[in-house]
Amino acid sequence: MASDSVKGGSETADYGFQTVPLDDKQDMVGSVFDRVAGRYDIMNDLMSAGAHRLWKSAMVTLLAPPRAPVRPYRVLDVAGGTGDIAFRIDDRTDRRADITVLDINEAMLAVGRDRARRQERLDTVQFTAGNAESLPLPSDRYDAYTIAFGIRNVPRIDRALAEAYRVLKPGGRFVCLEFSTTDLPGLDVAYDAYSFNVVPVIGRLVAGDDEPYRYLVESIRRFPSPKRFAAMIGEAGFSRVQVRSLSGGIVALHAAWKI
Repeated sequence: MASDSVKGGSETADYGFQTVPLDDKQDMVGSVFDRVAGRYDIMNDLMSAGAHRLWKSAMVTLLAPPRAPVRPYRVLDVAGGTGDIAFRIDDRTDRRADITVLDINEAMLAVGRDRARRQERLDTVQFTAGNAESLPLPSDRYDAYTIAFGIRNVPRIDRALAEAYRVLKPGGRFVCLEFSTTDLPGLDVAYDAYSFNVVPVIGRLVAGDDEPYRYLVESIRRFPSPKRFAAMIGEAGFSRVQVRSLSGGIVALHAAWKI
């Protein structure tokens, strides 16, 4: 389980299979995404054989944003720098939502802004830098908070969940898509073999660097189980927490309400 701990009087956090000082993790993760930002989307396609598109569509379907909302429908998409989730929500609402993409990494945000500019979405999708643990945003503002494949990179997950609860309106929806660990016999062995032996090779061949992808694979194995993560969401104050496994447990969708 990925969690903060205290060793020798100082806080530590997981960075892949390493244990590092808590305050160092954000910089180390930032370095990973600085190095992969330009090839992030194509690497997602290659590593998942395109399945990440289906997972993200399932996430937006679960969120069920209103089509052509008649009042402002505000969405905060955290760790969504390249805009994948935001653009899907933008399309689902007939480009009438007010969507803020927040990411701590400027390189990822630059990719997203460029994509939004080319697709003429900048009227409805805004991009801003910020930390999920301390959102530079007002309380009780958003109808929905989404985060896809980003929560495991946050050093203090409990703080990020508390901030998600704070910025949502009463009645607001939290939806999180994250990699998980399958326990299906046979699939678990194949998944581990692919993750540890194939994904880094793809990273080296396509992005010119395998180390970031080794971290990403290792970080999945250290993330809390779906059951434990659901409990953490509830501990943050959310109600009606639900979990849905996809692709045999390779990824998990968590959703909850602020009531």
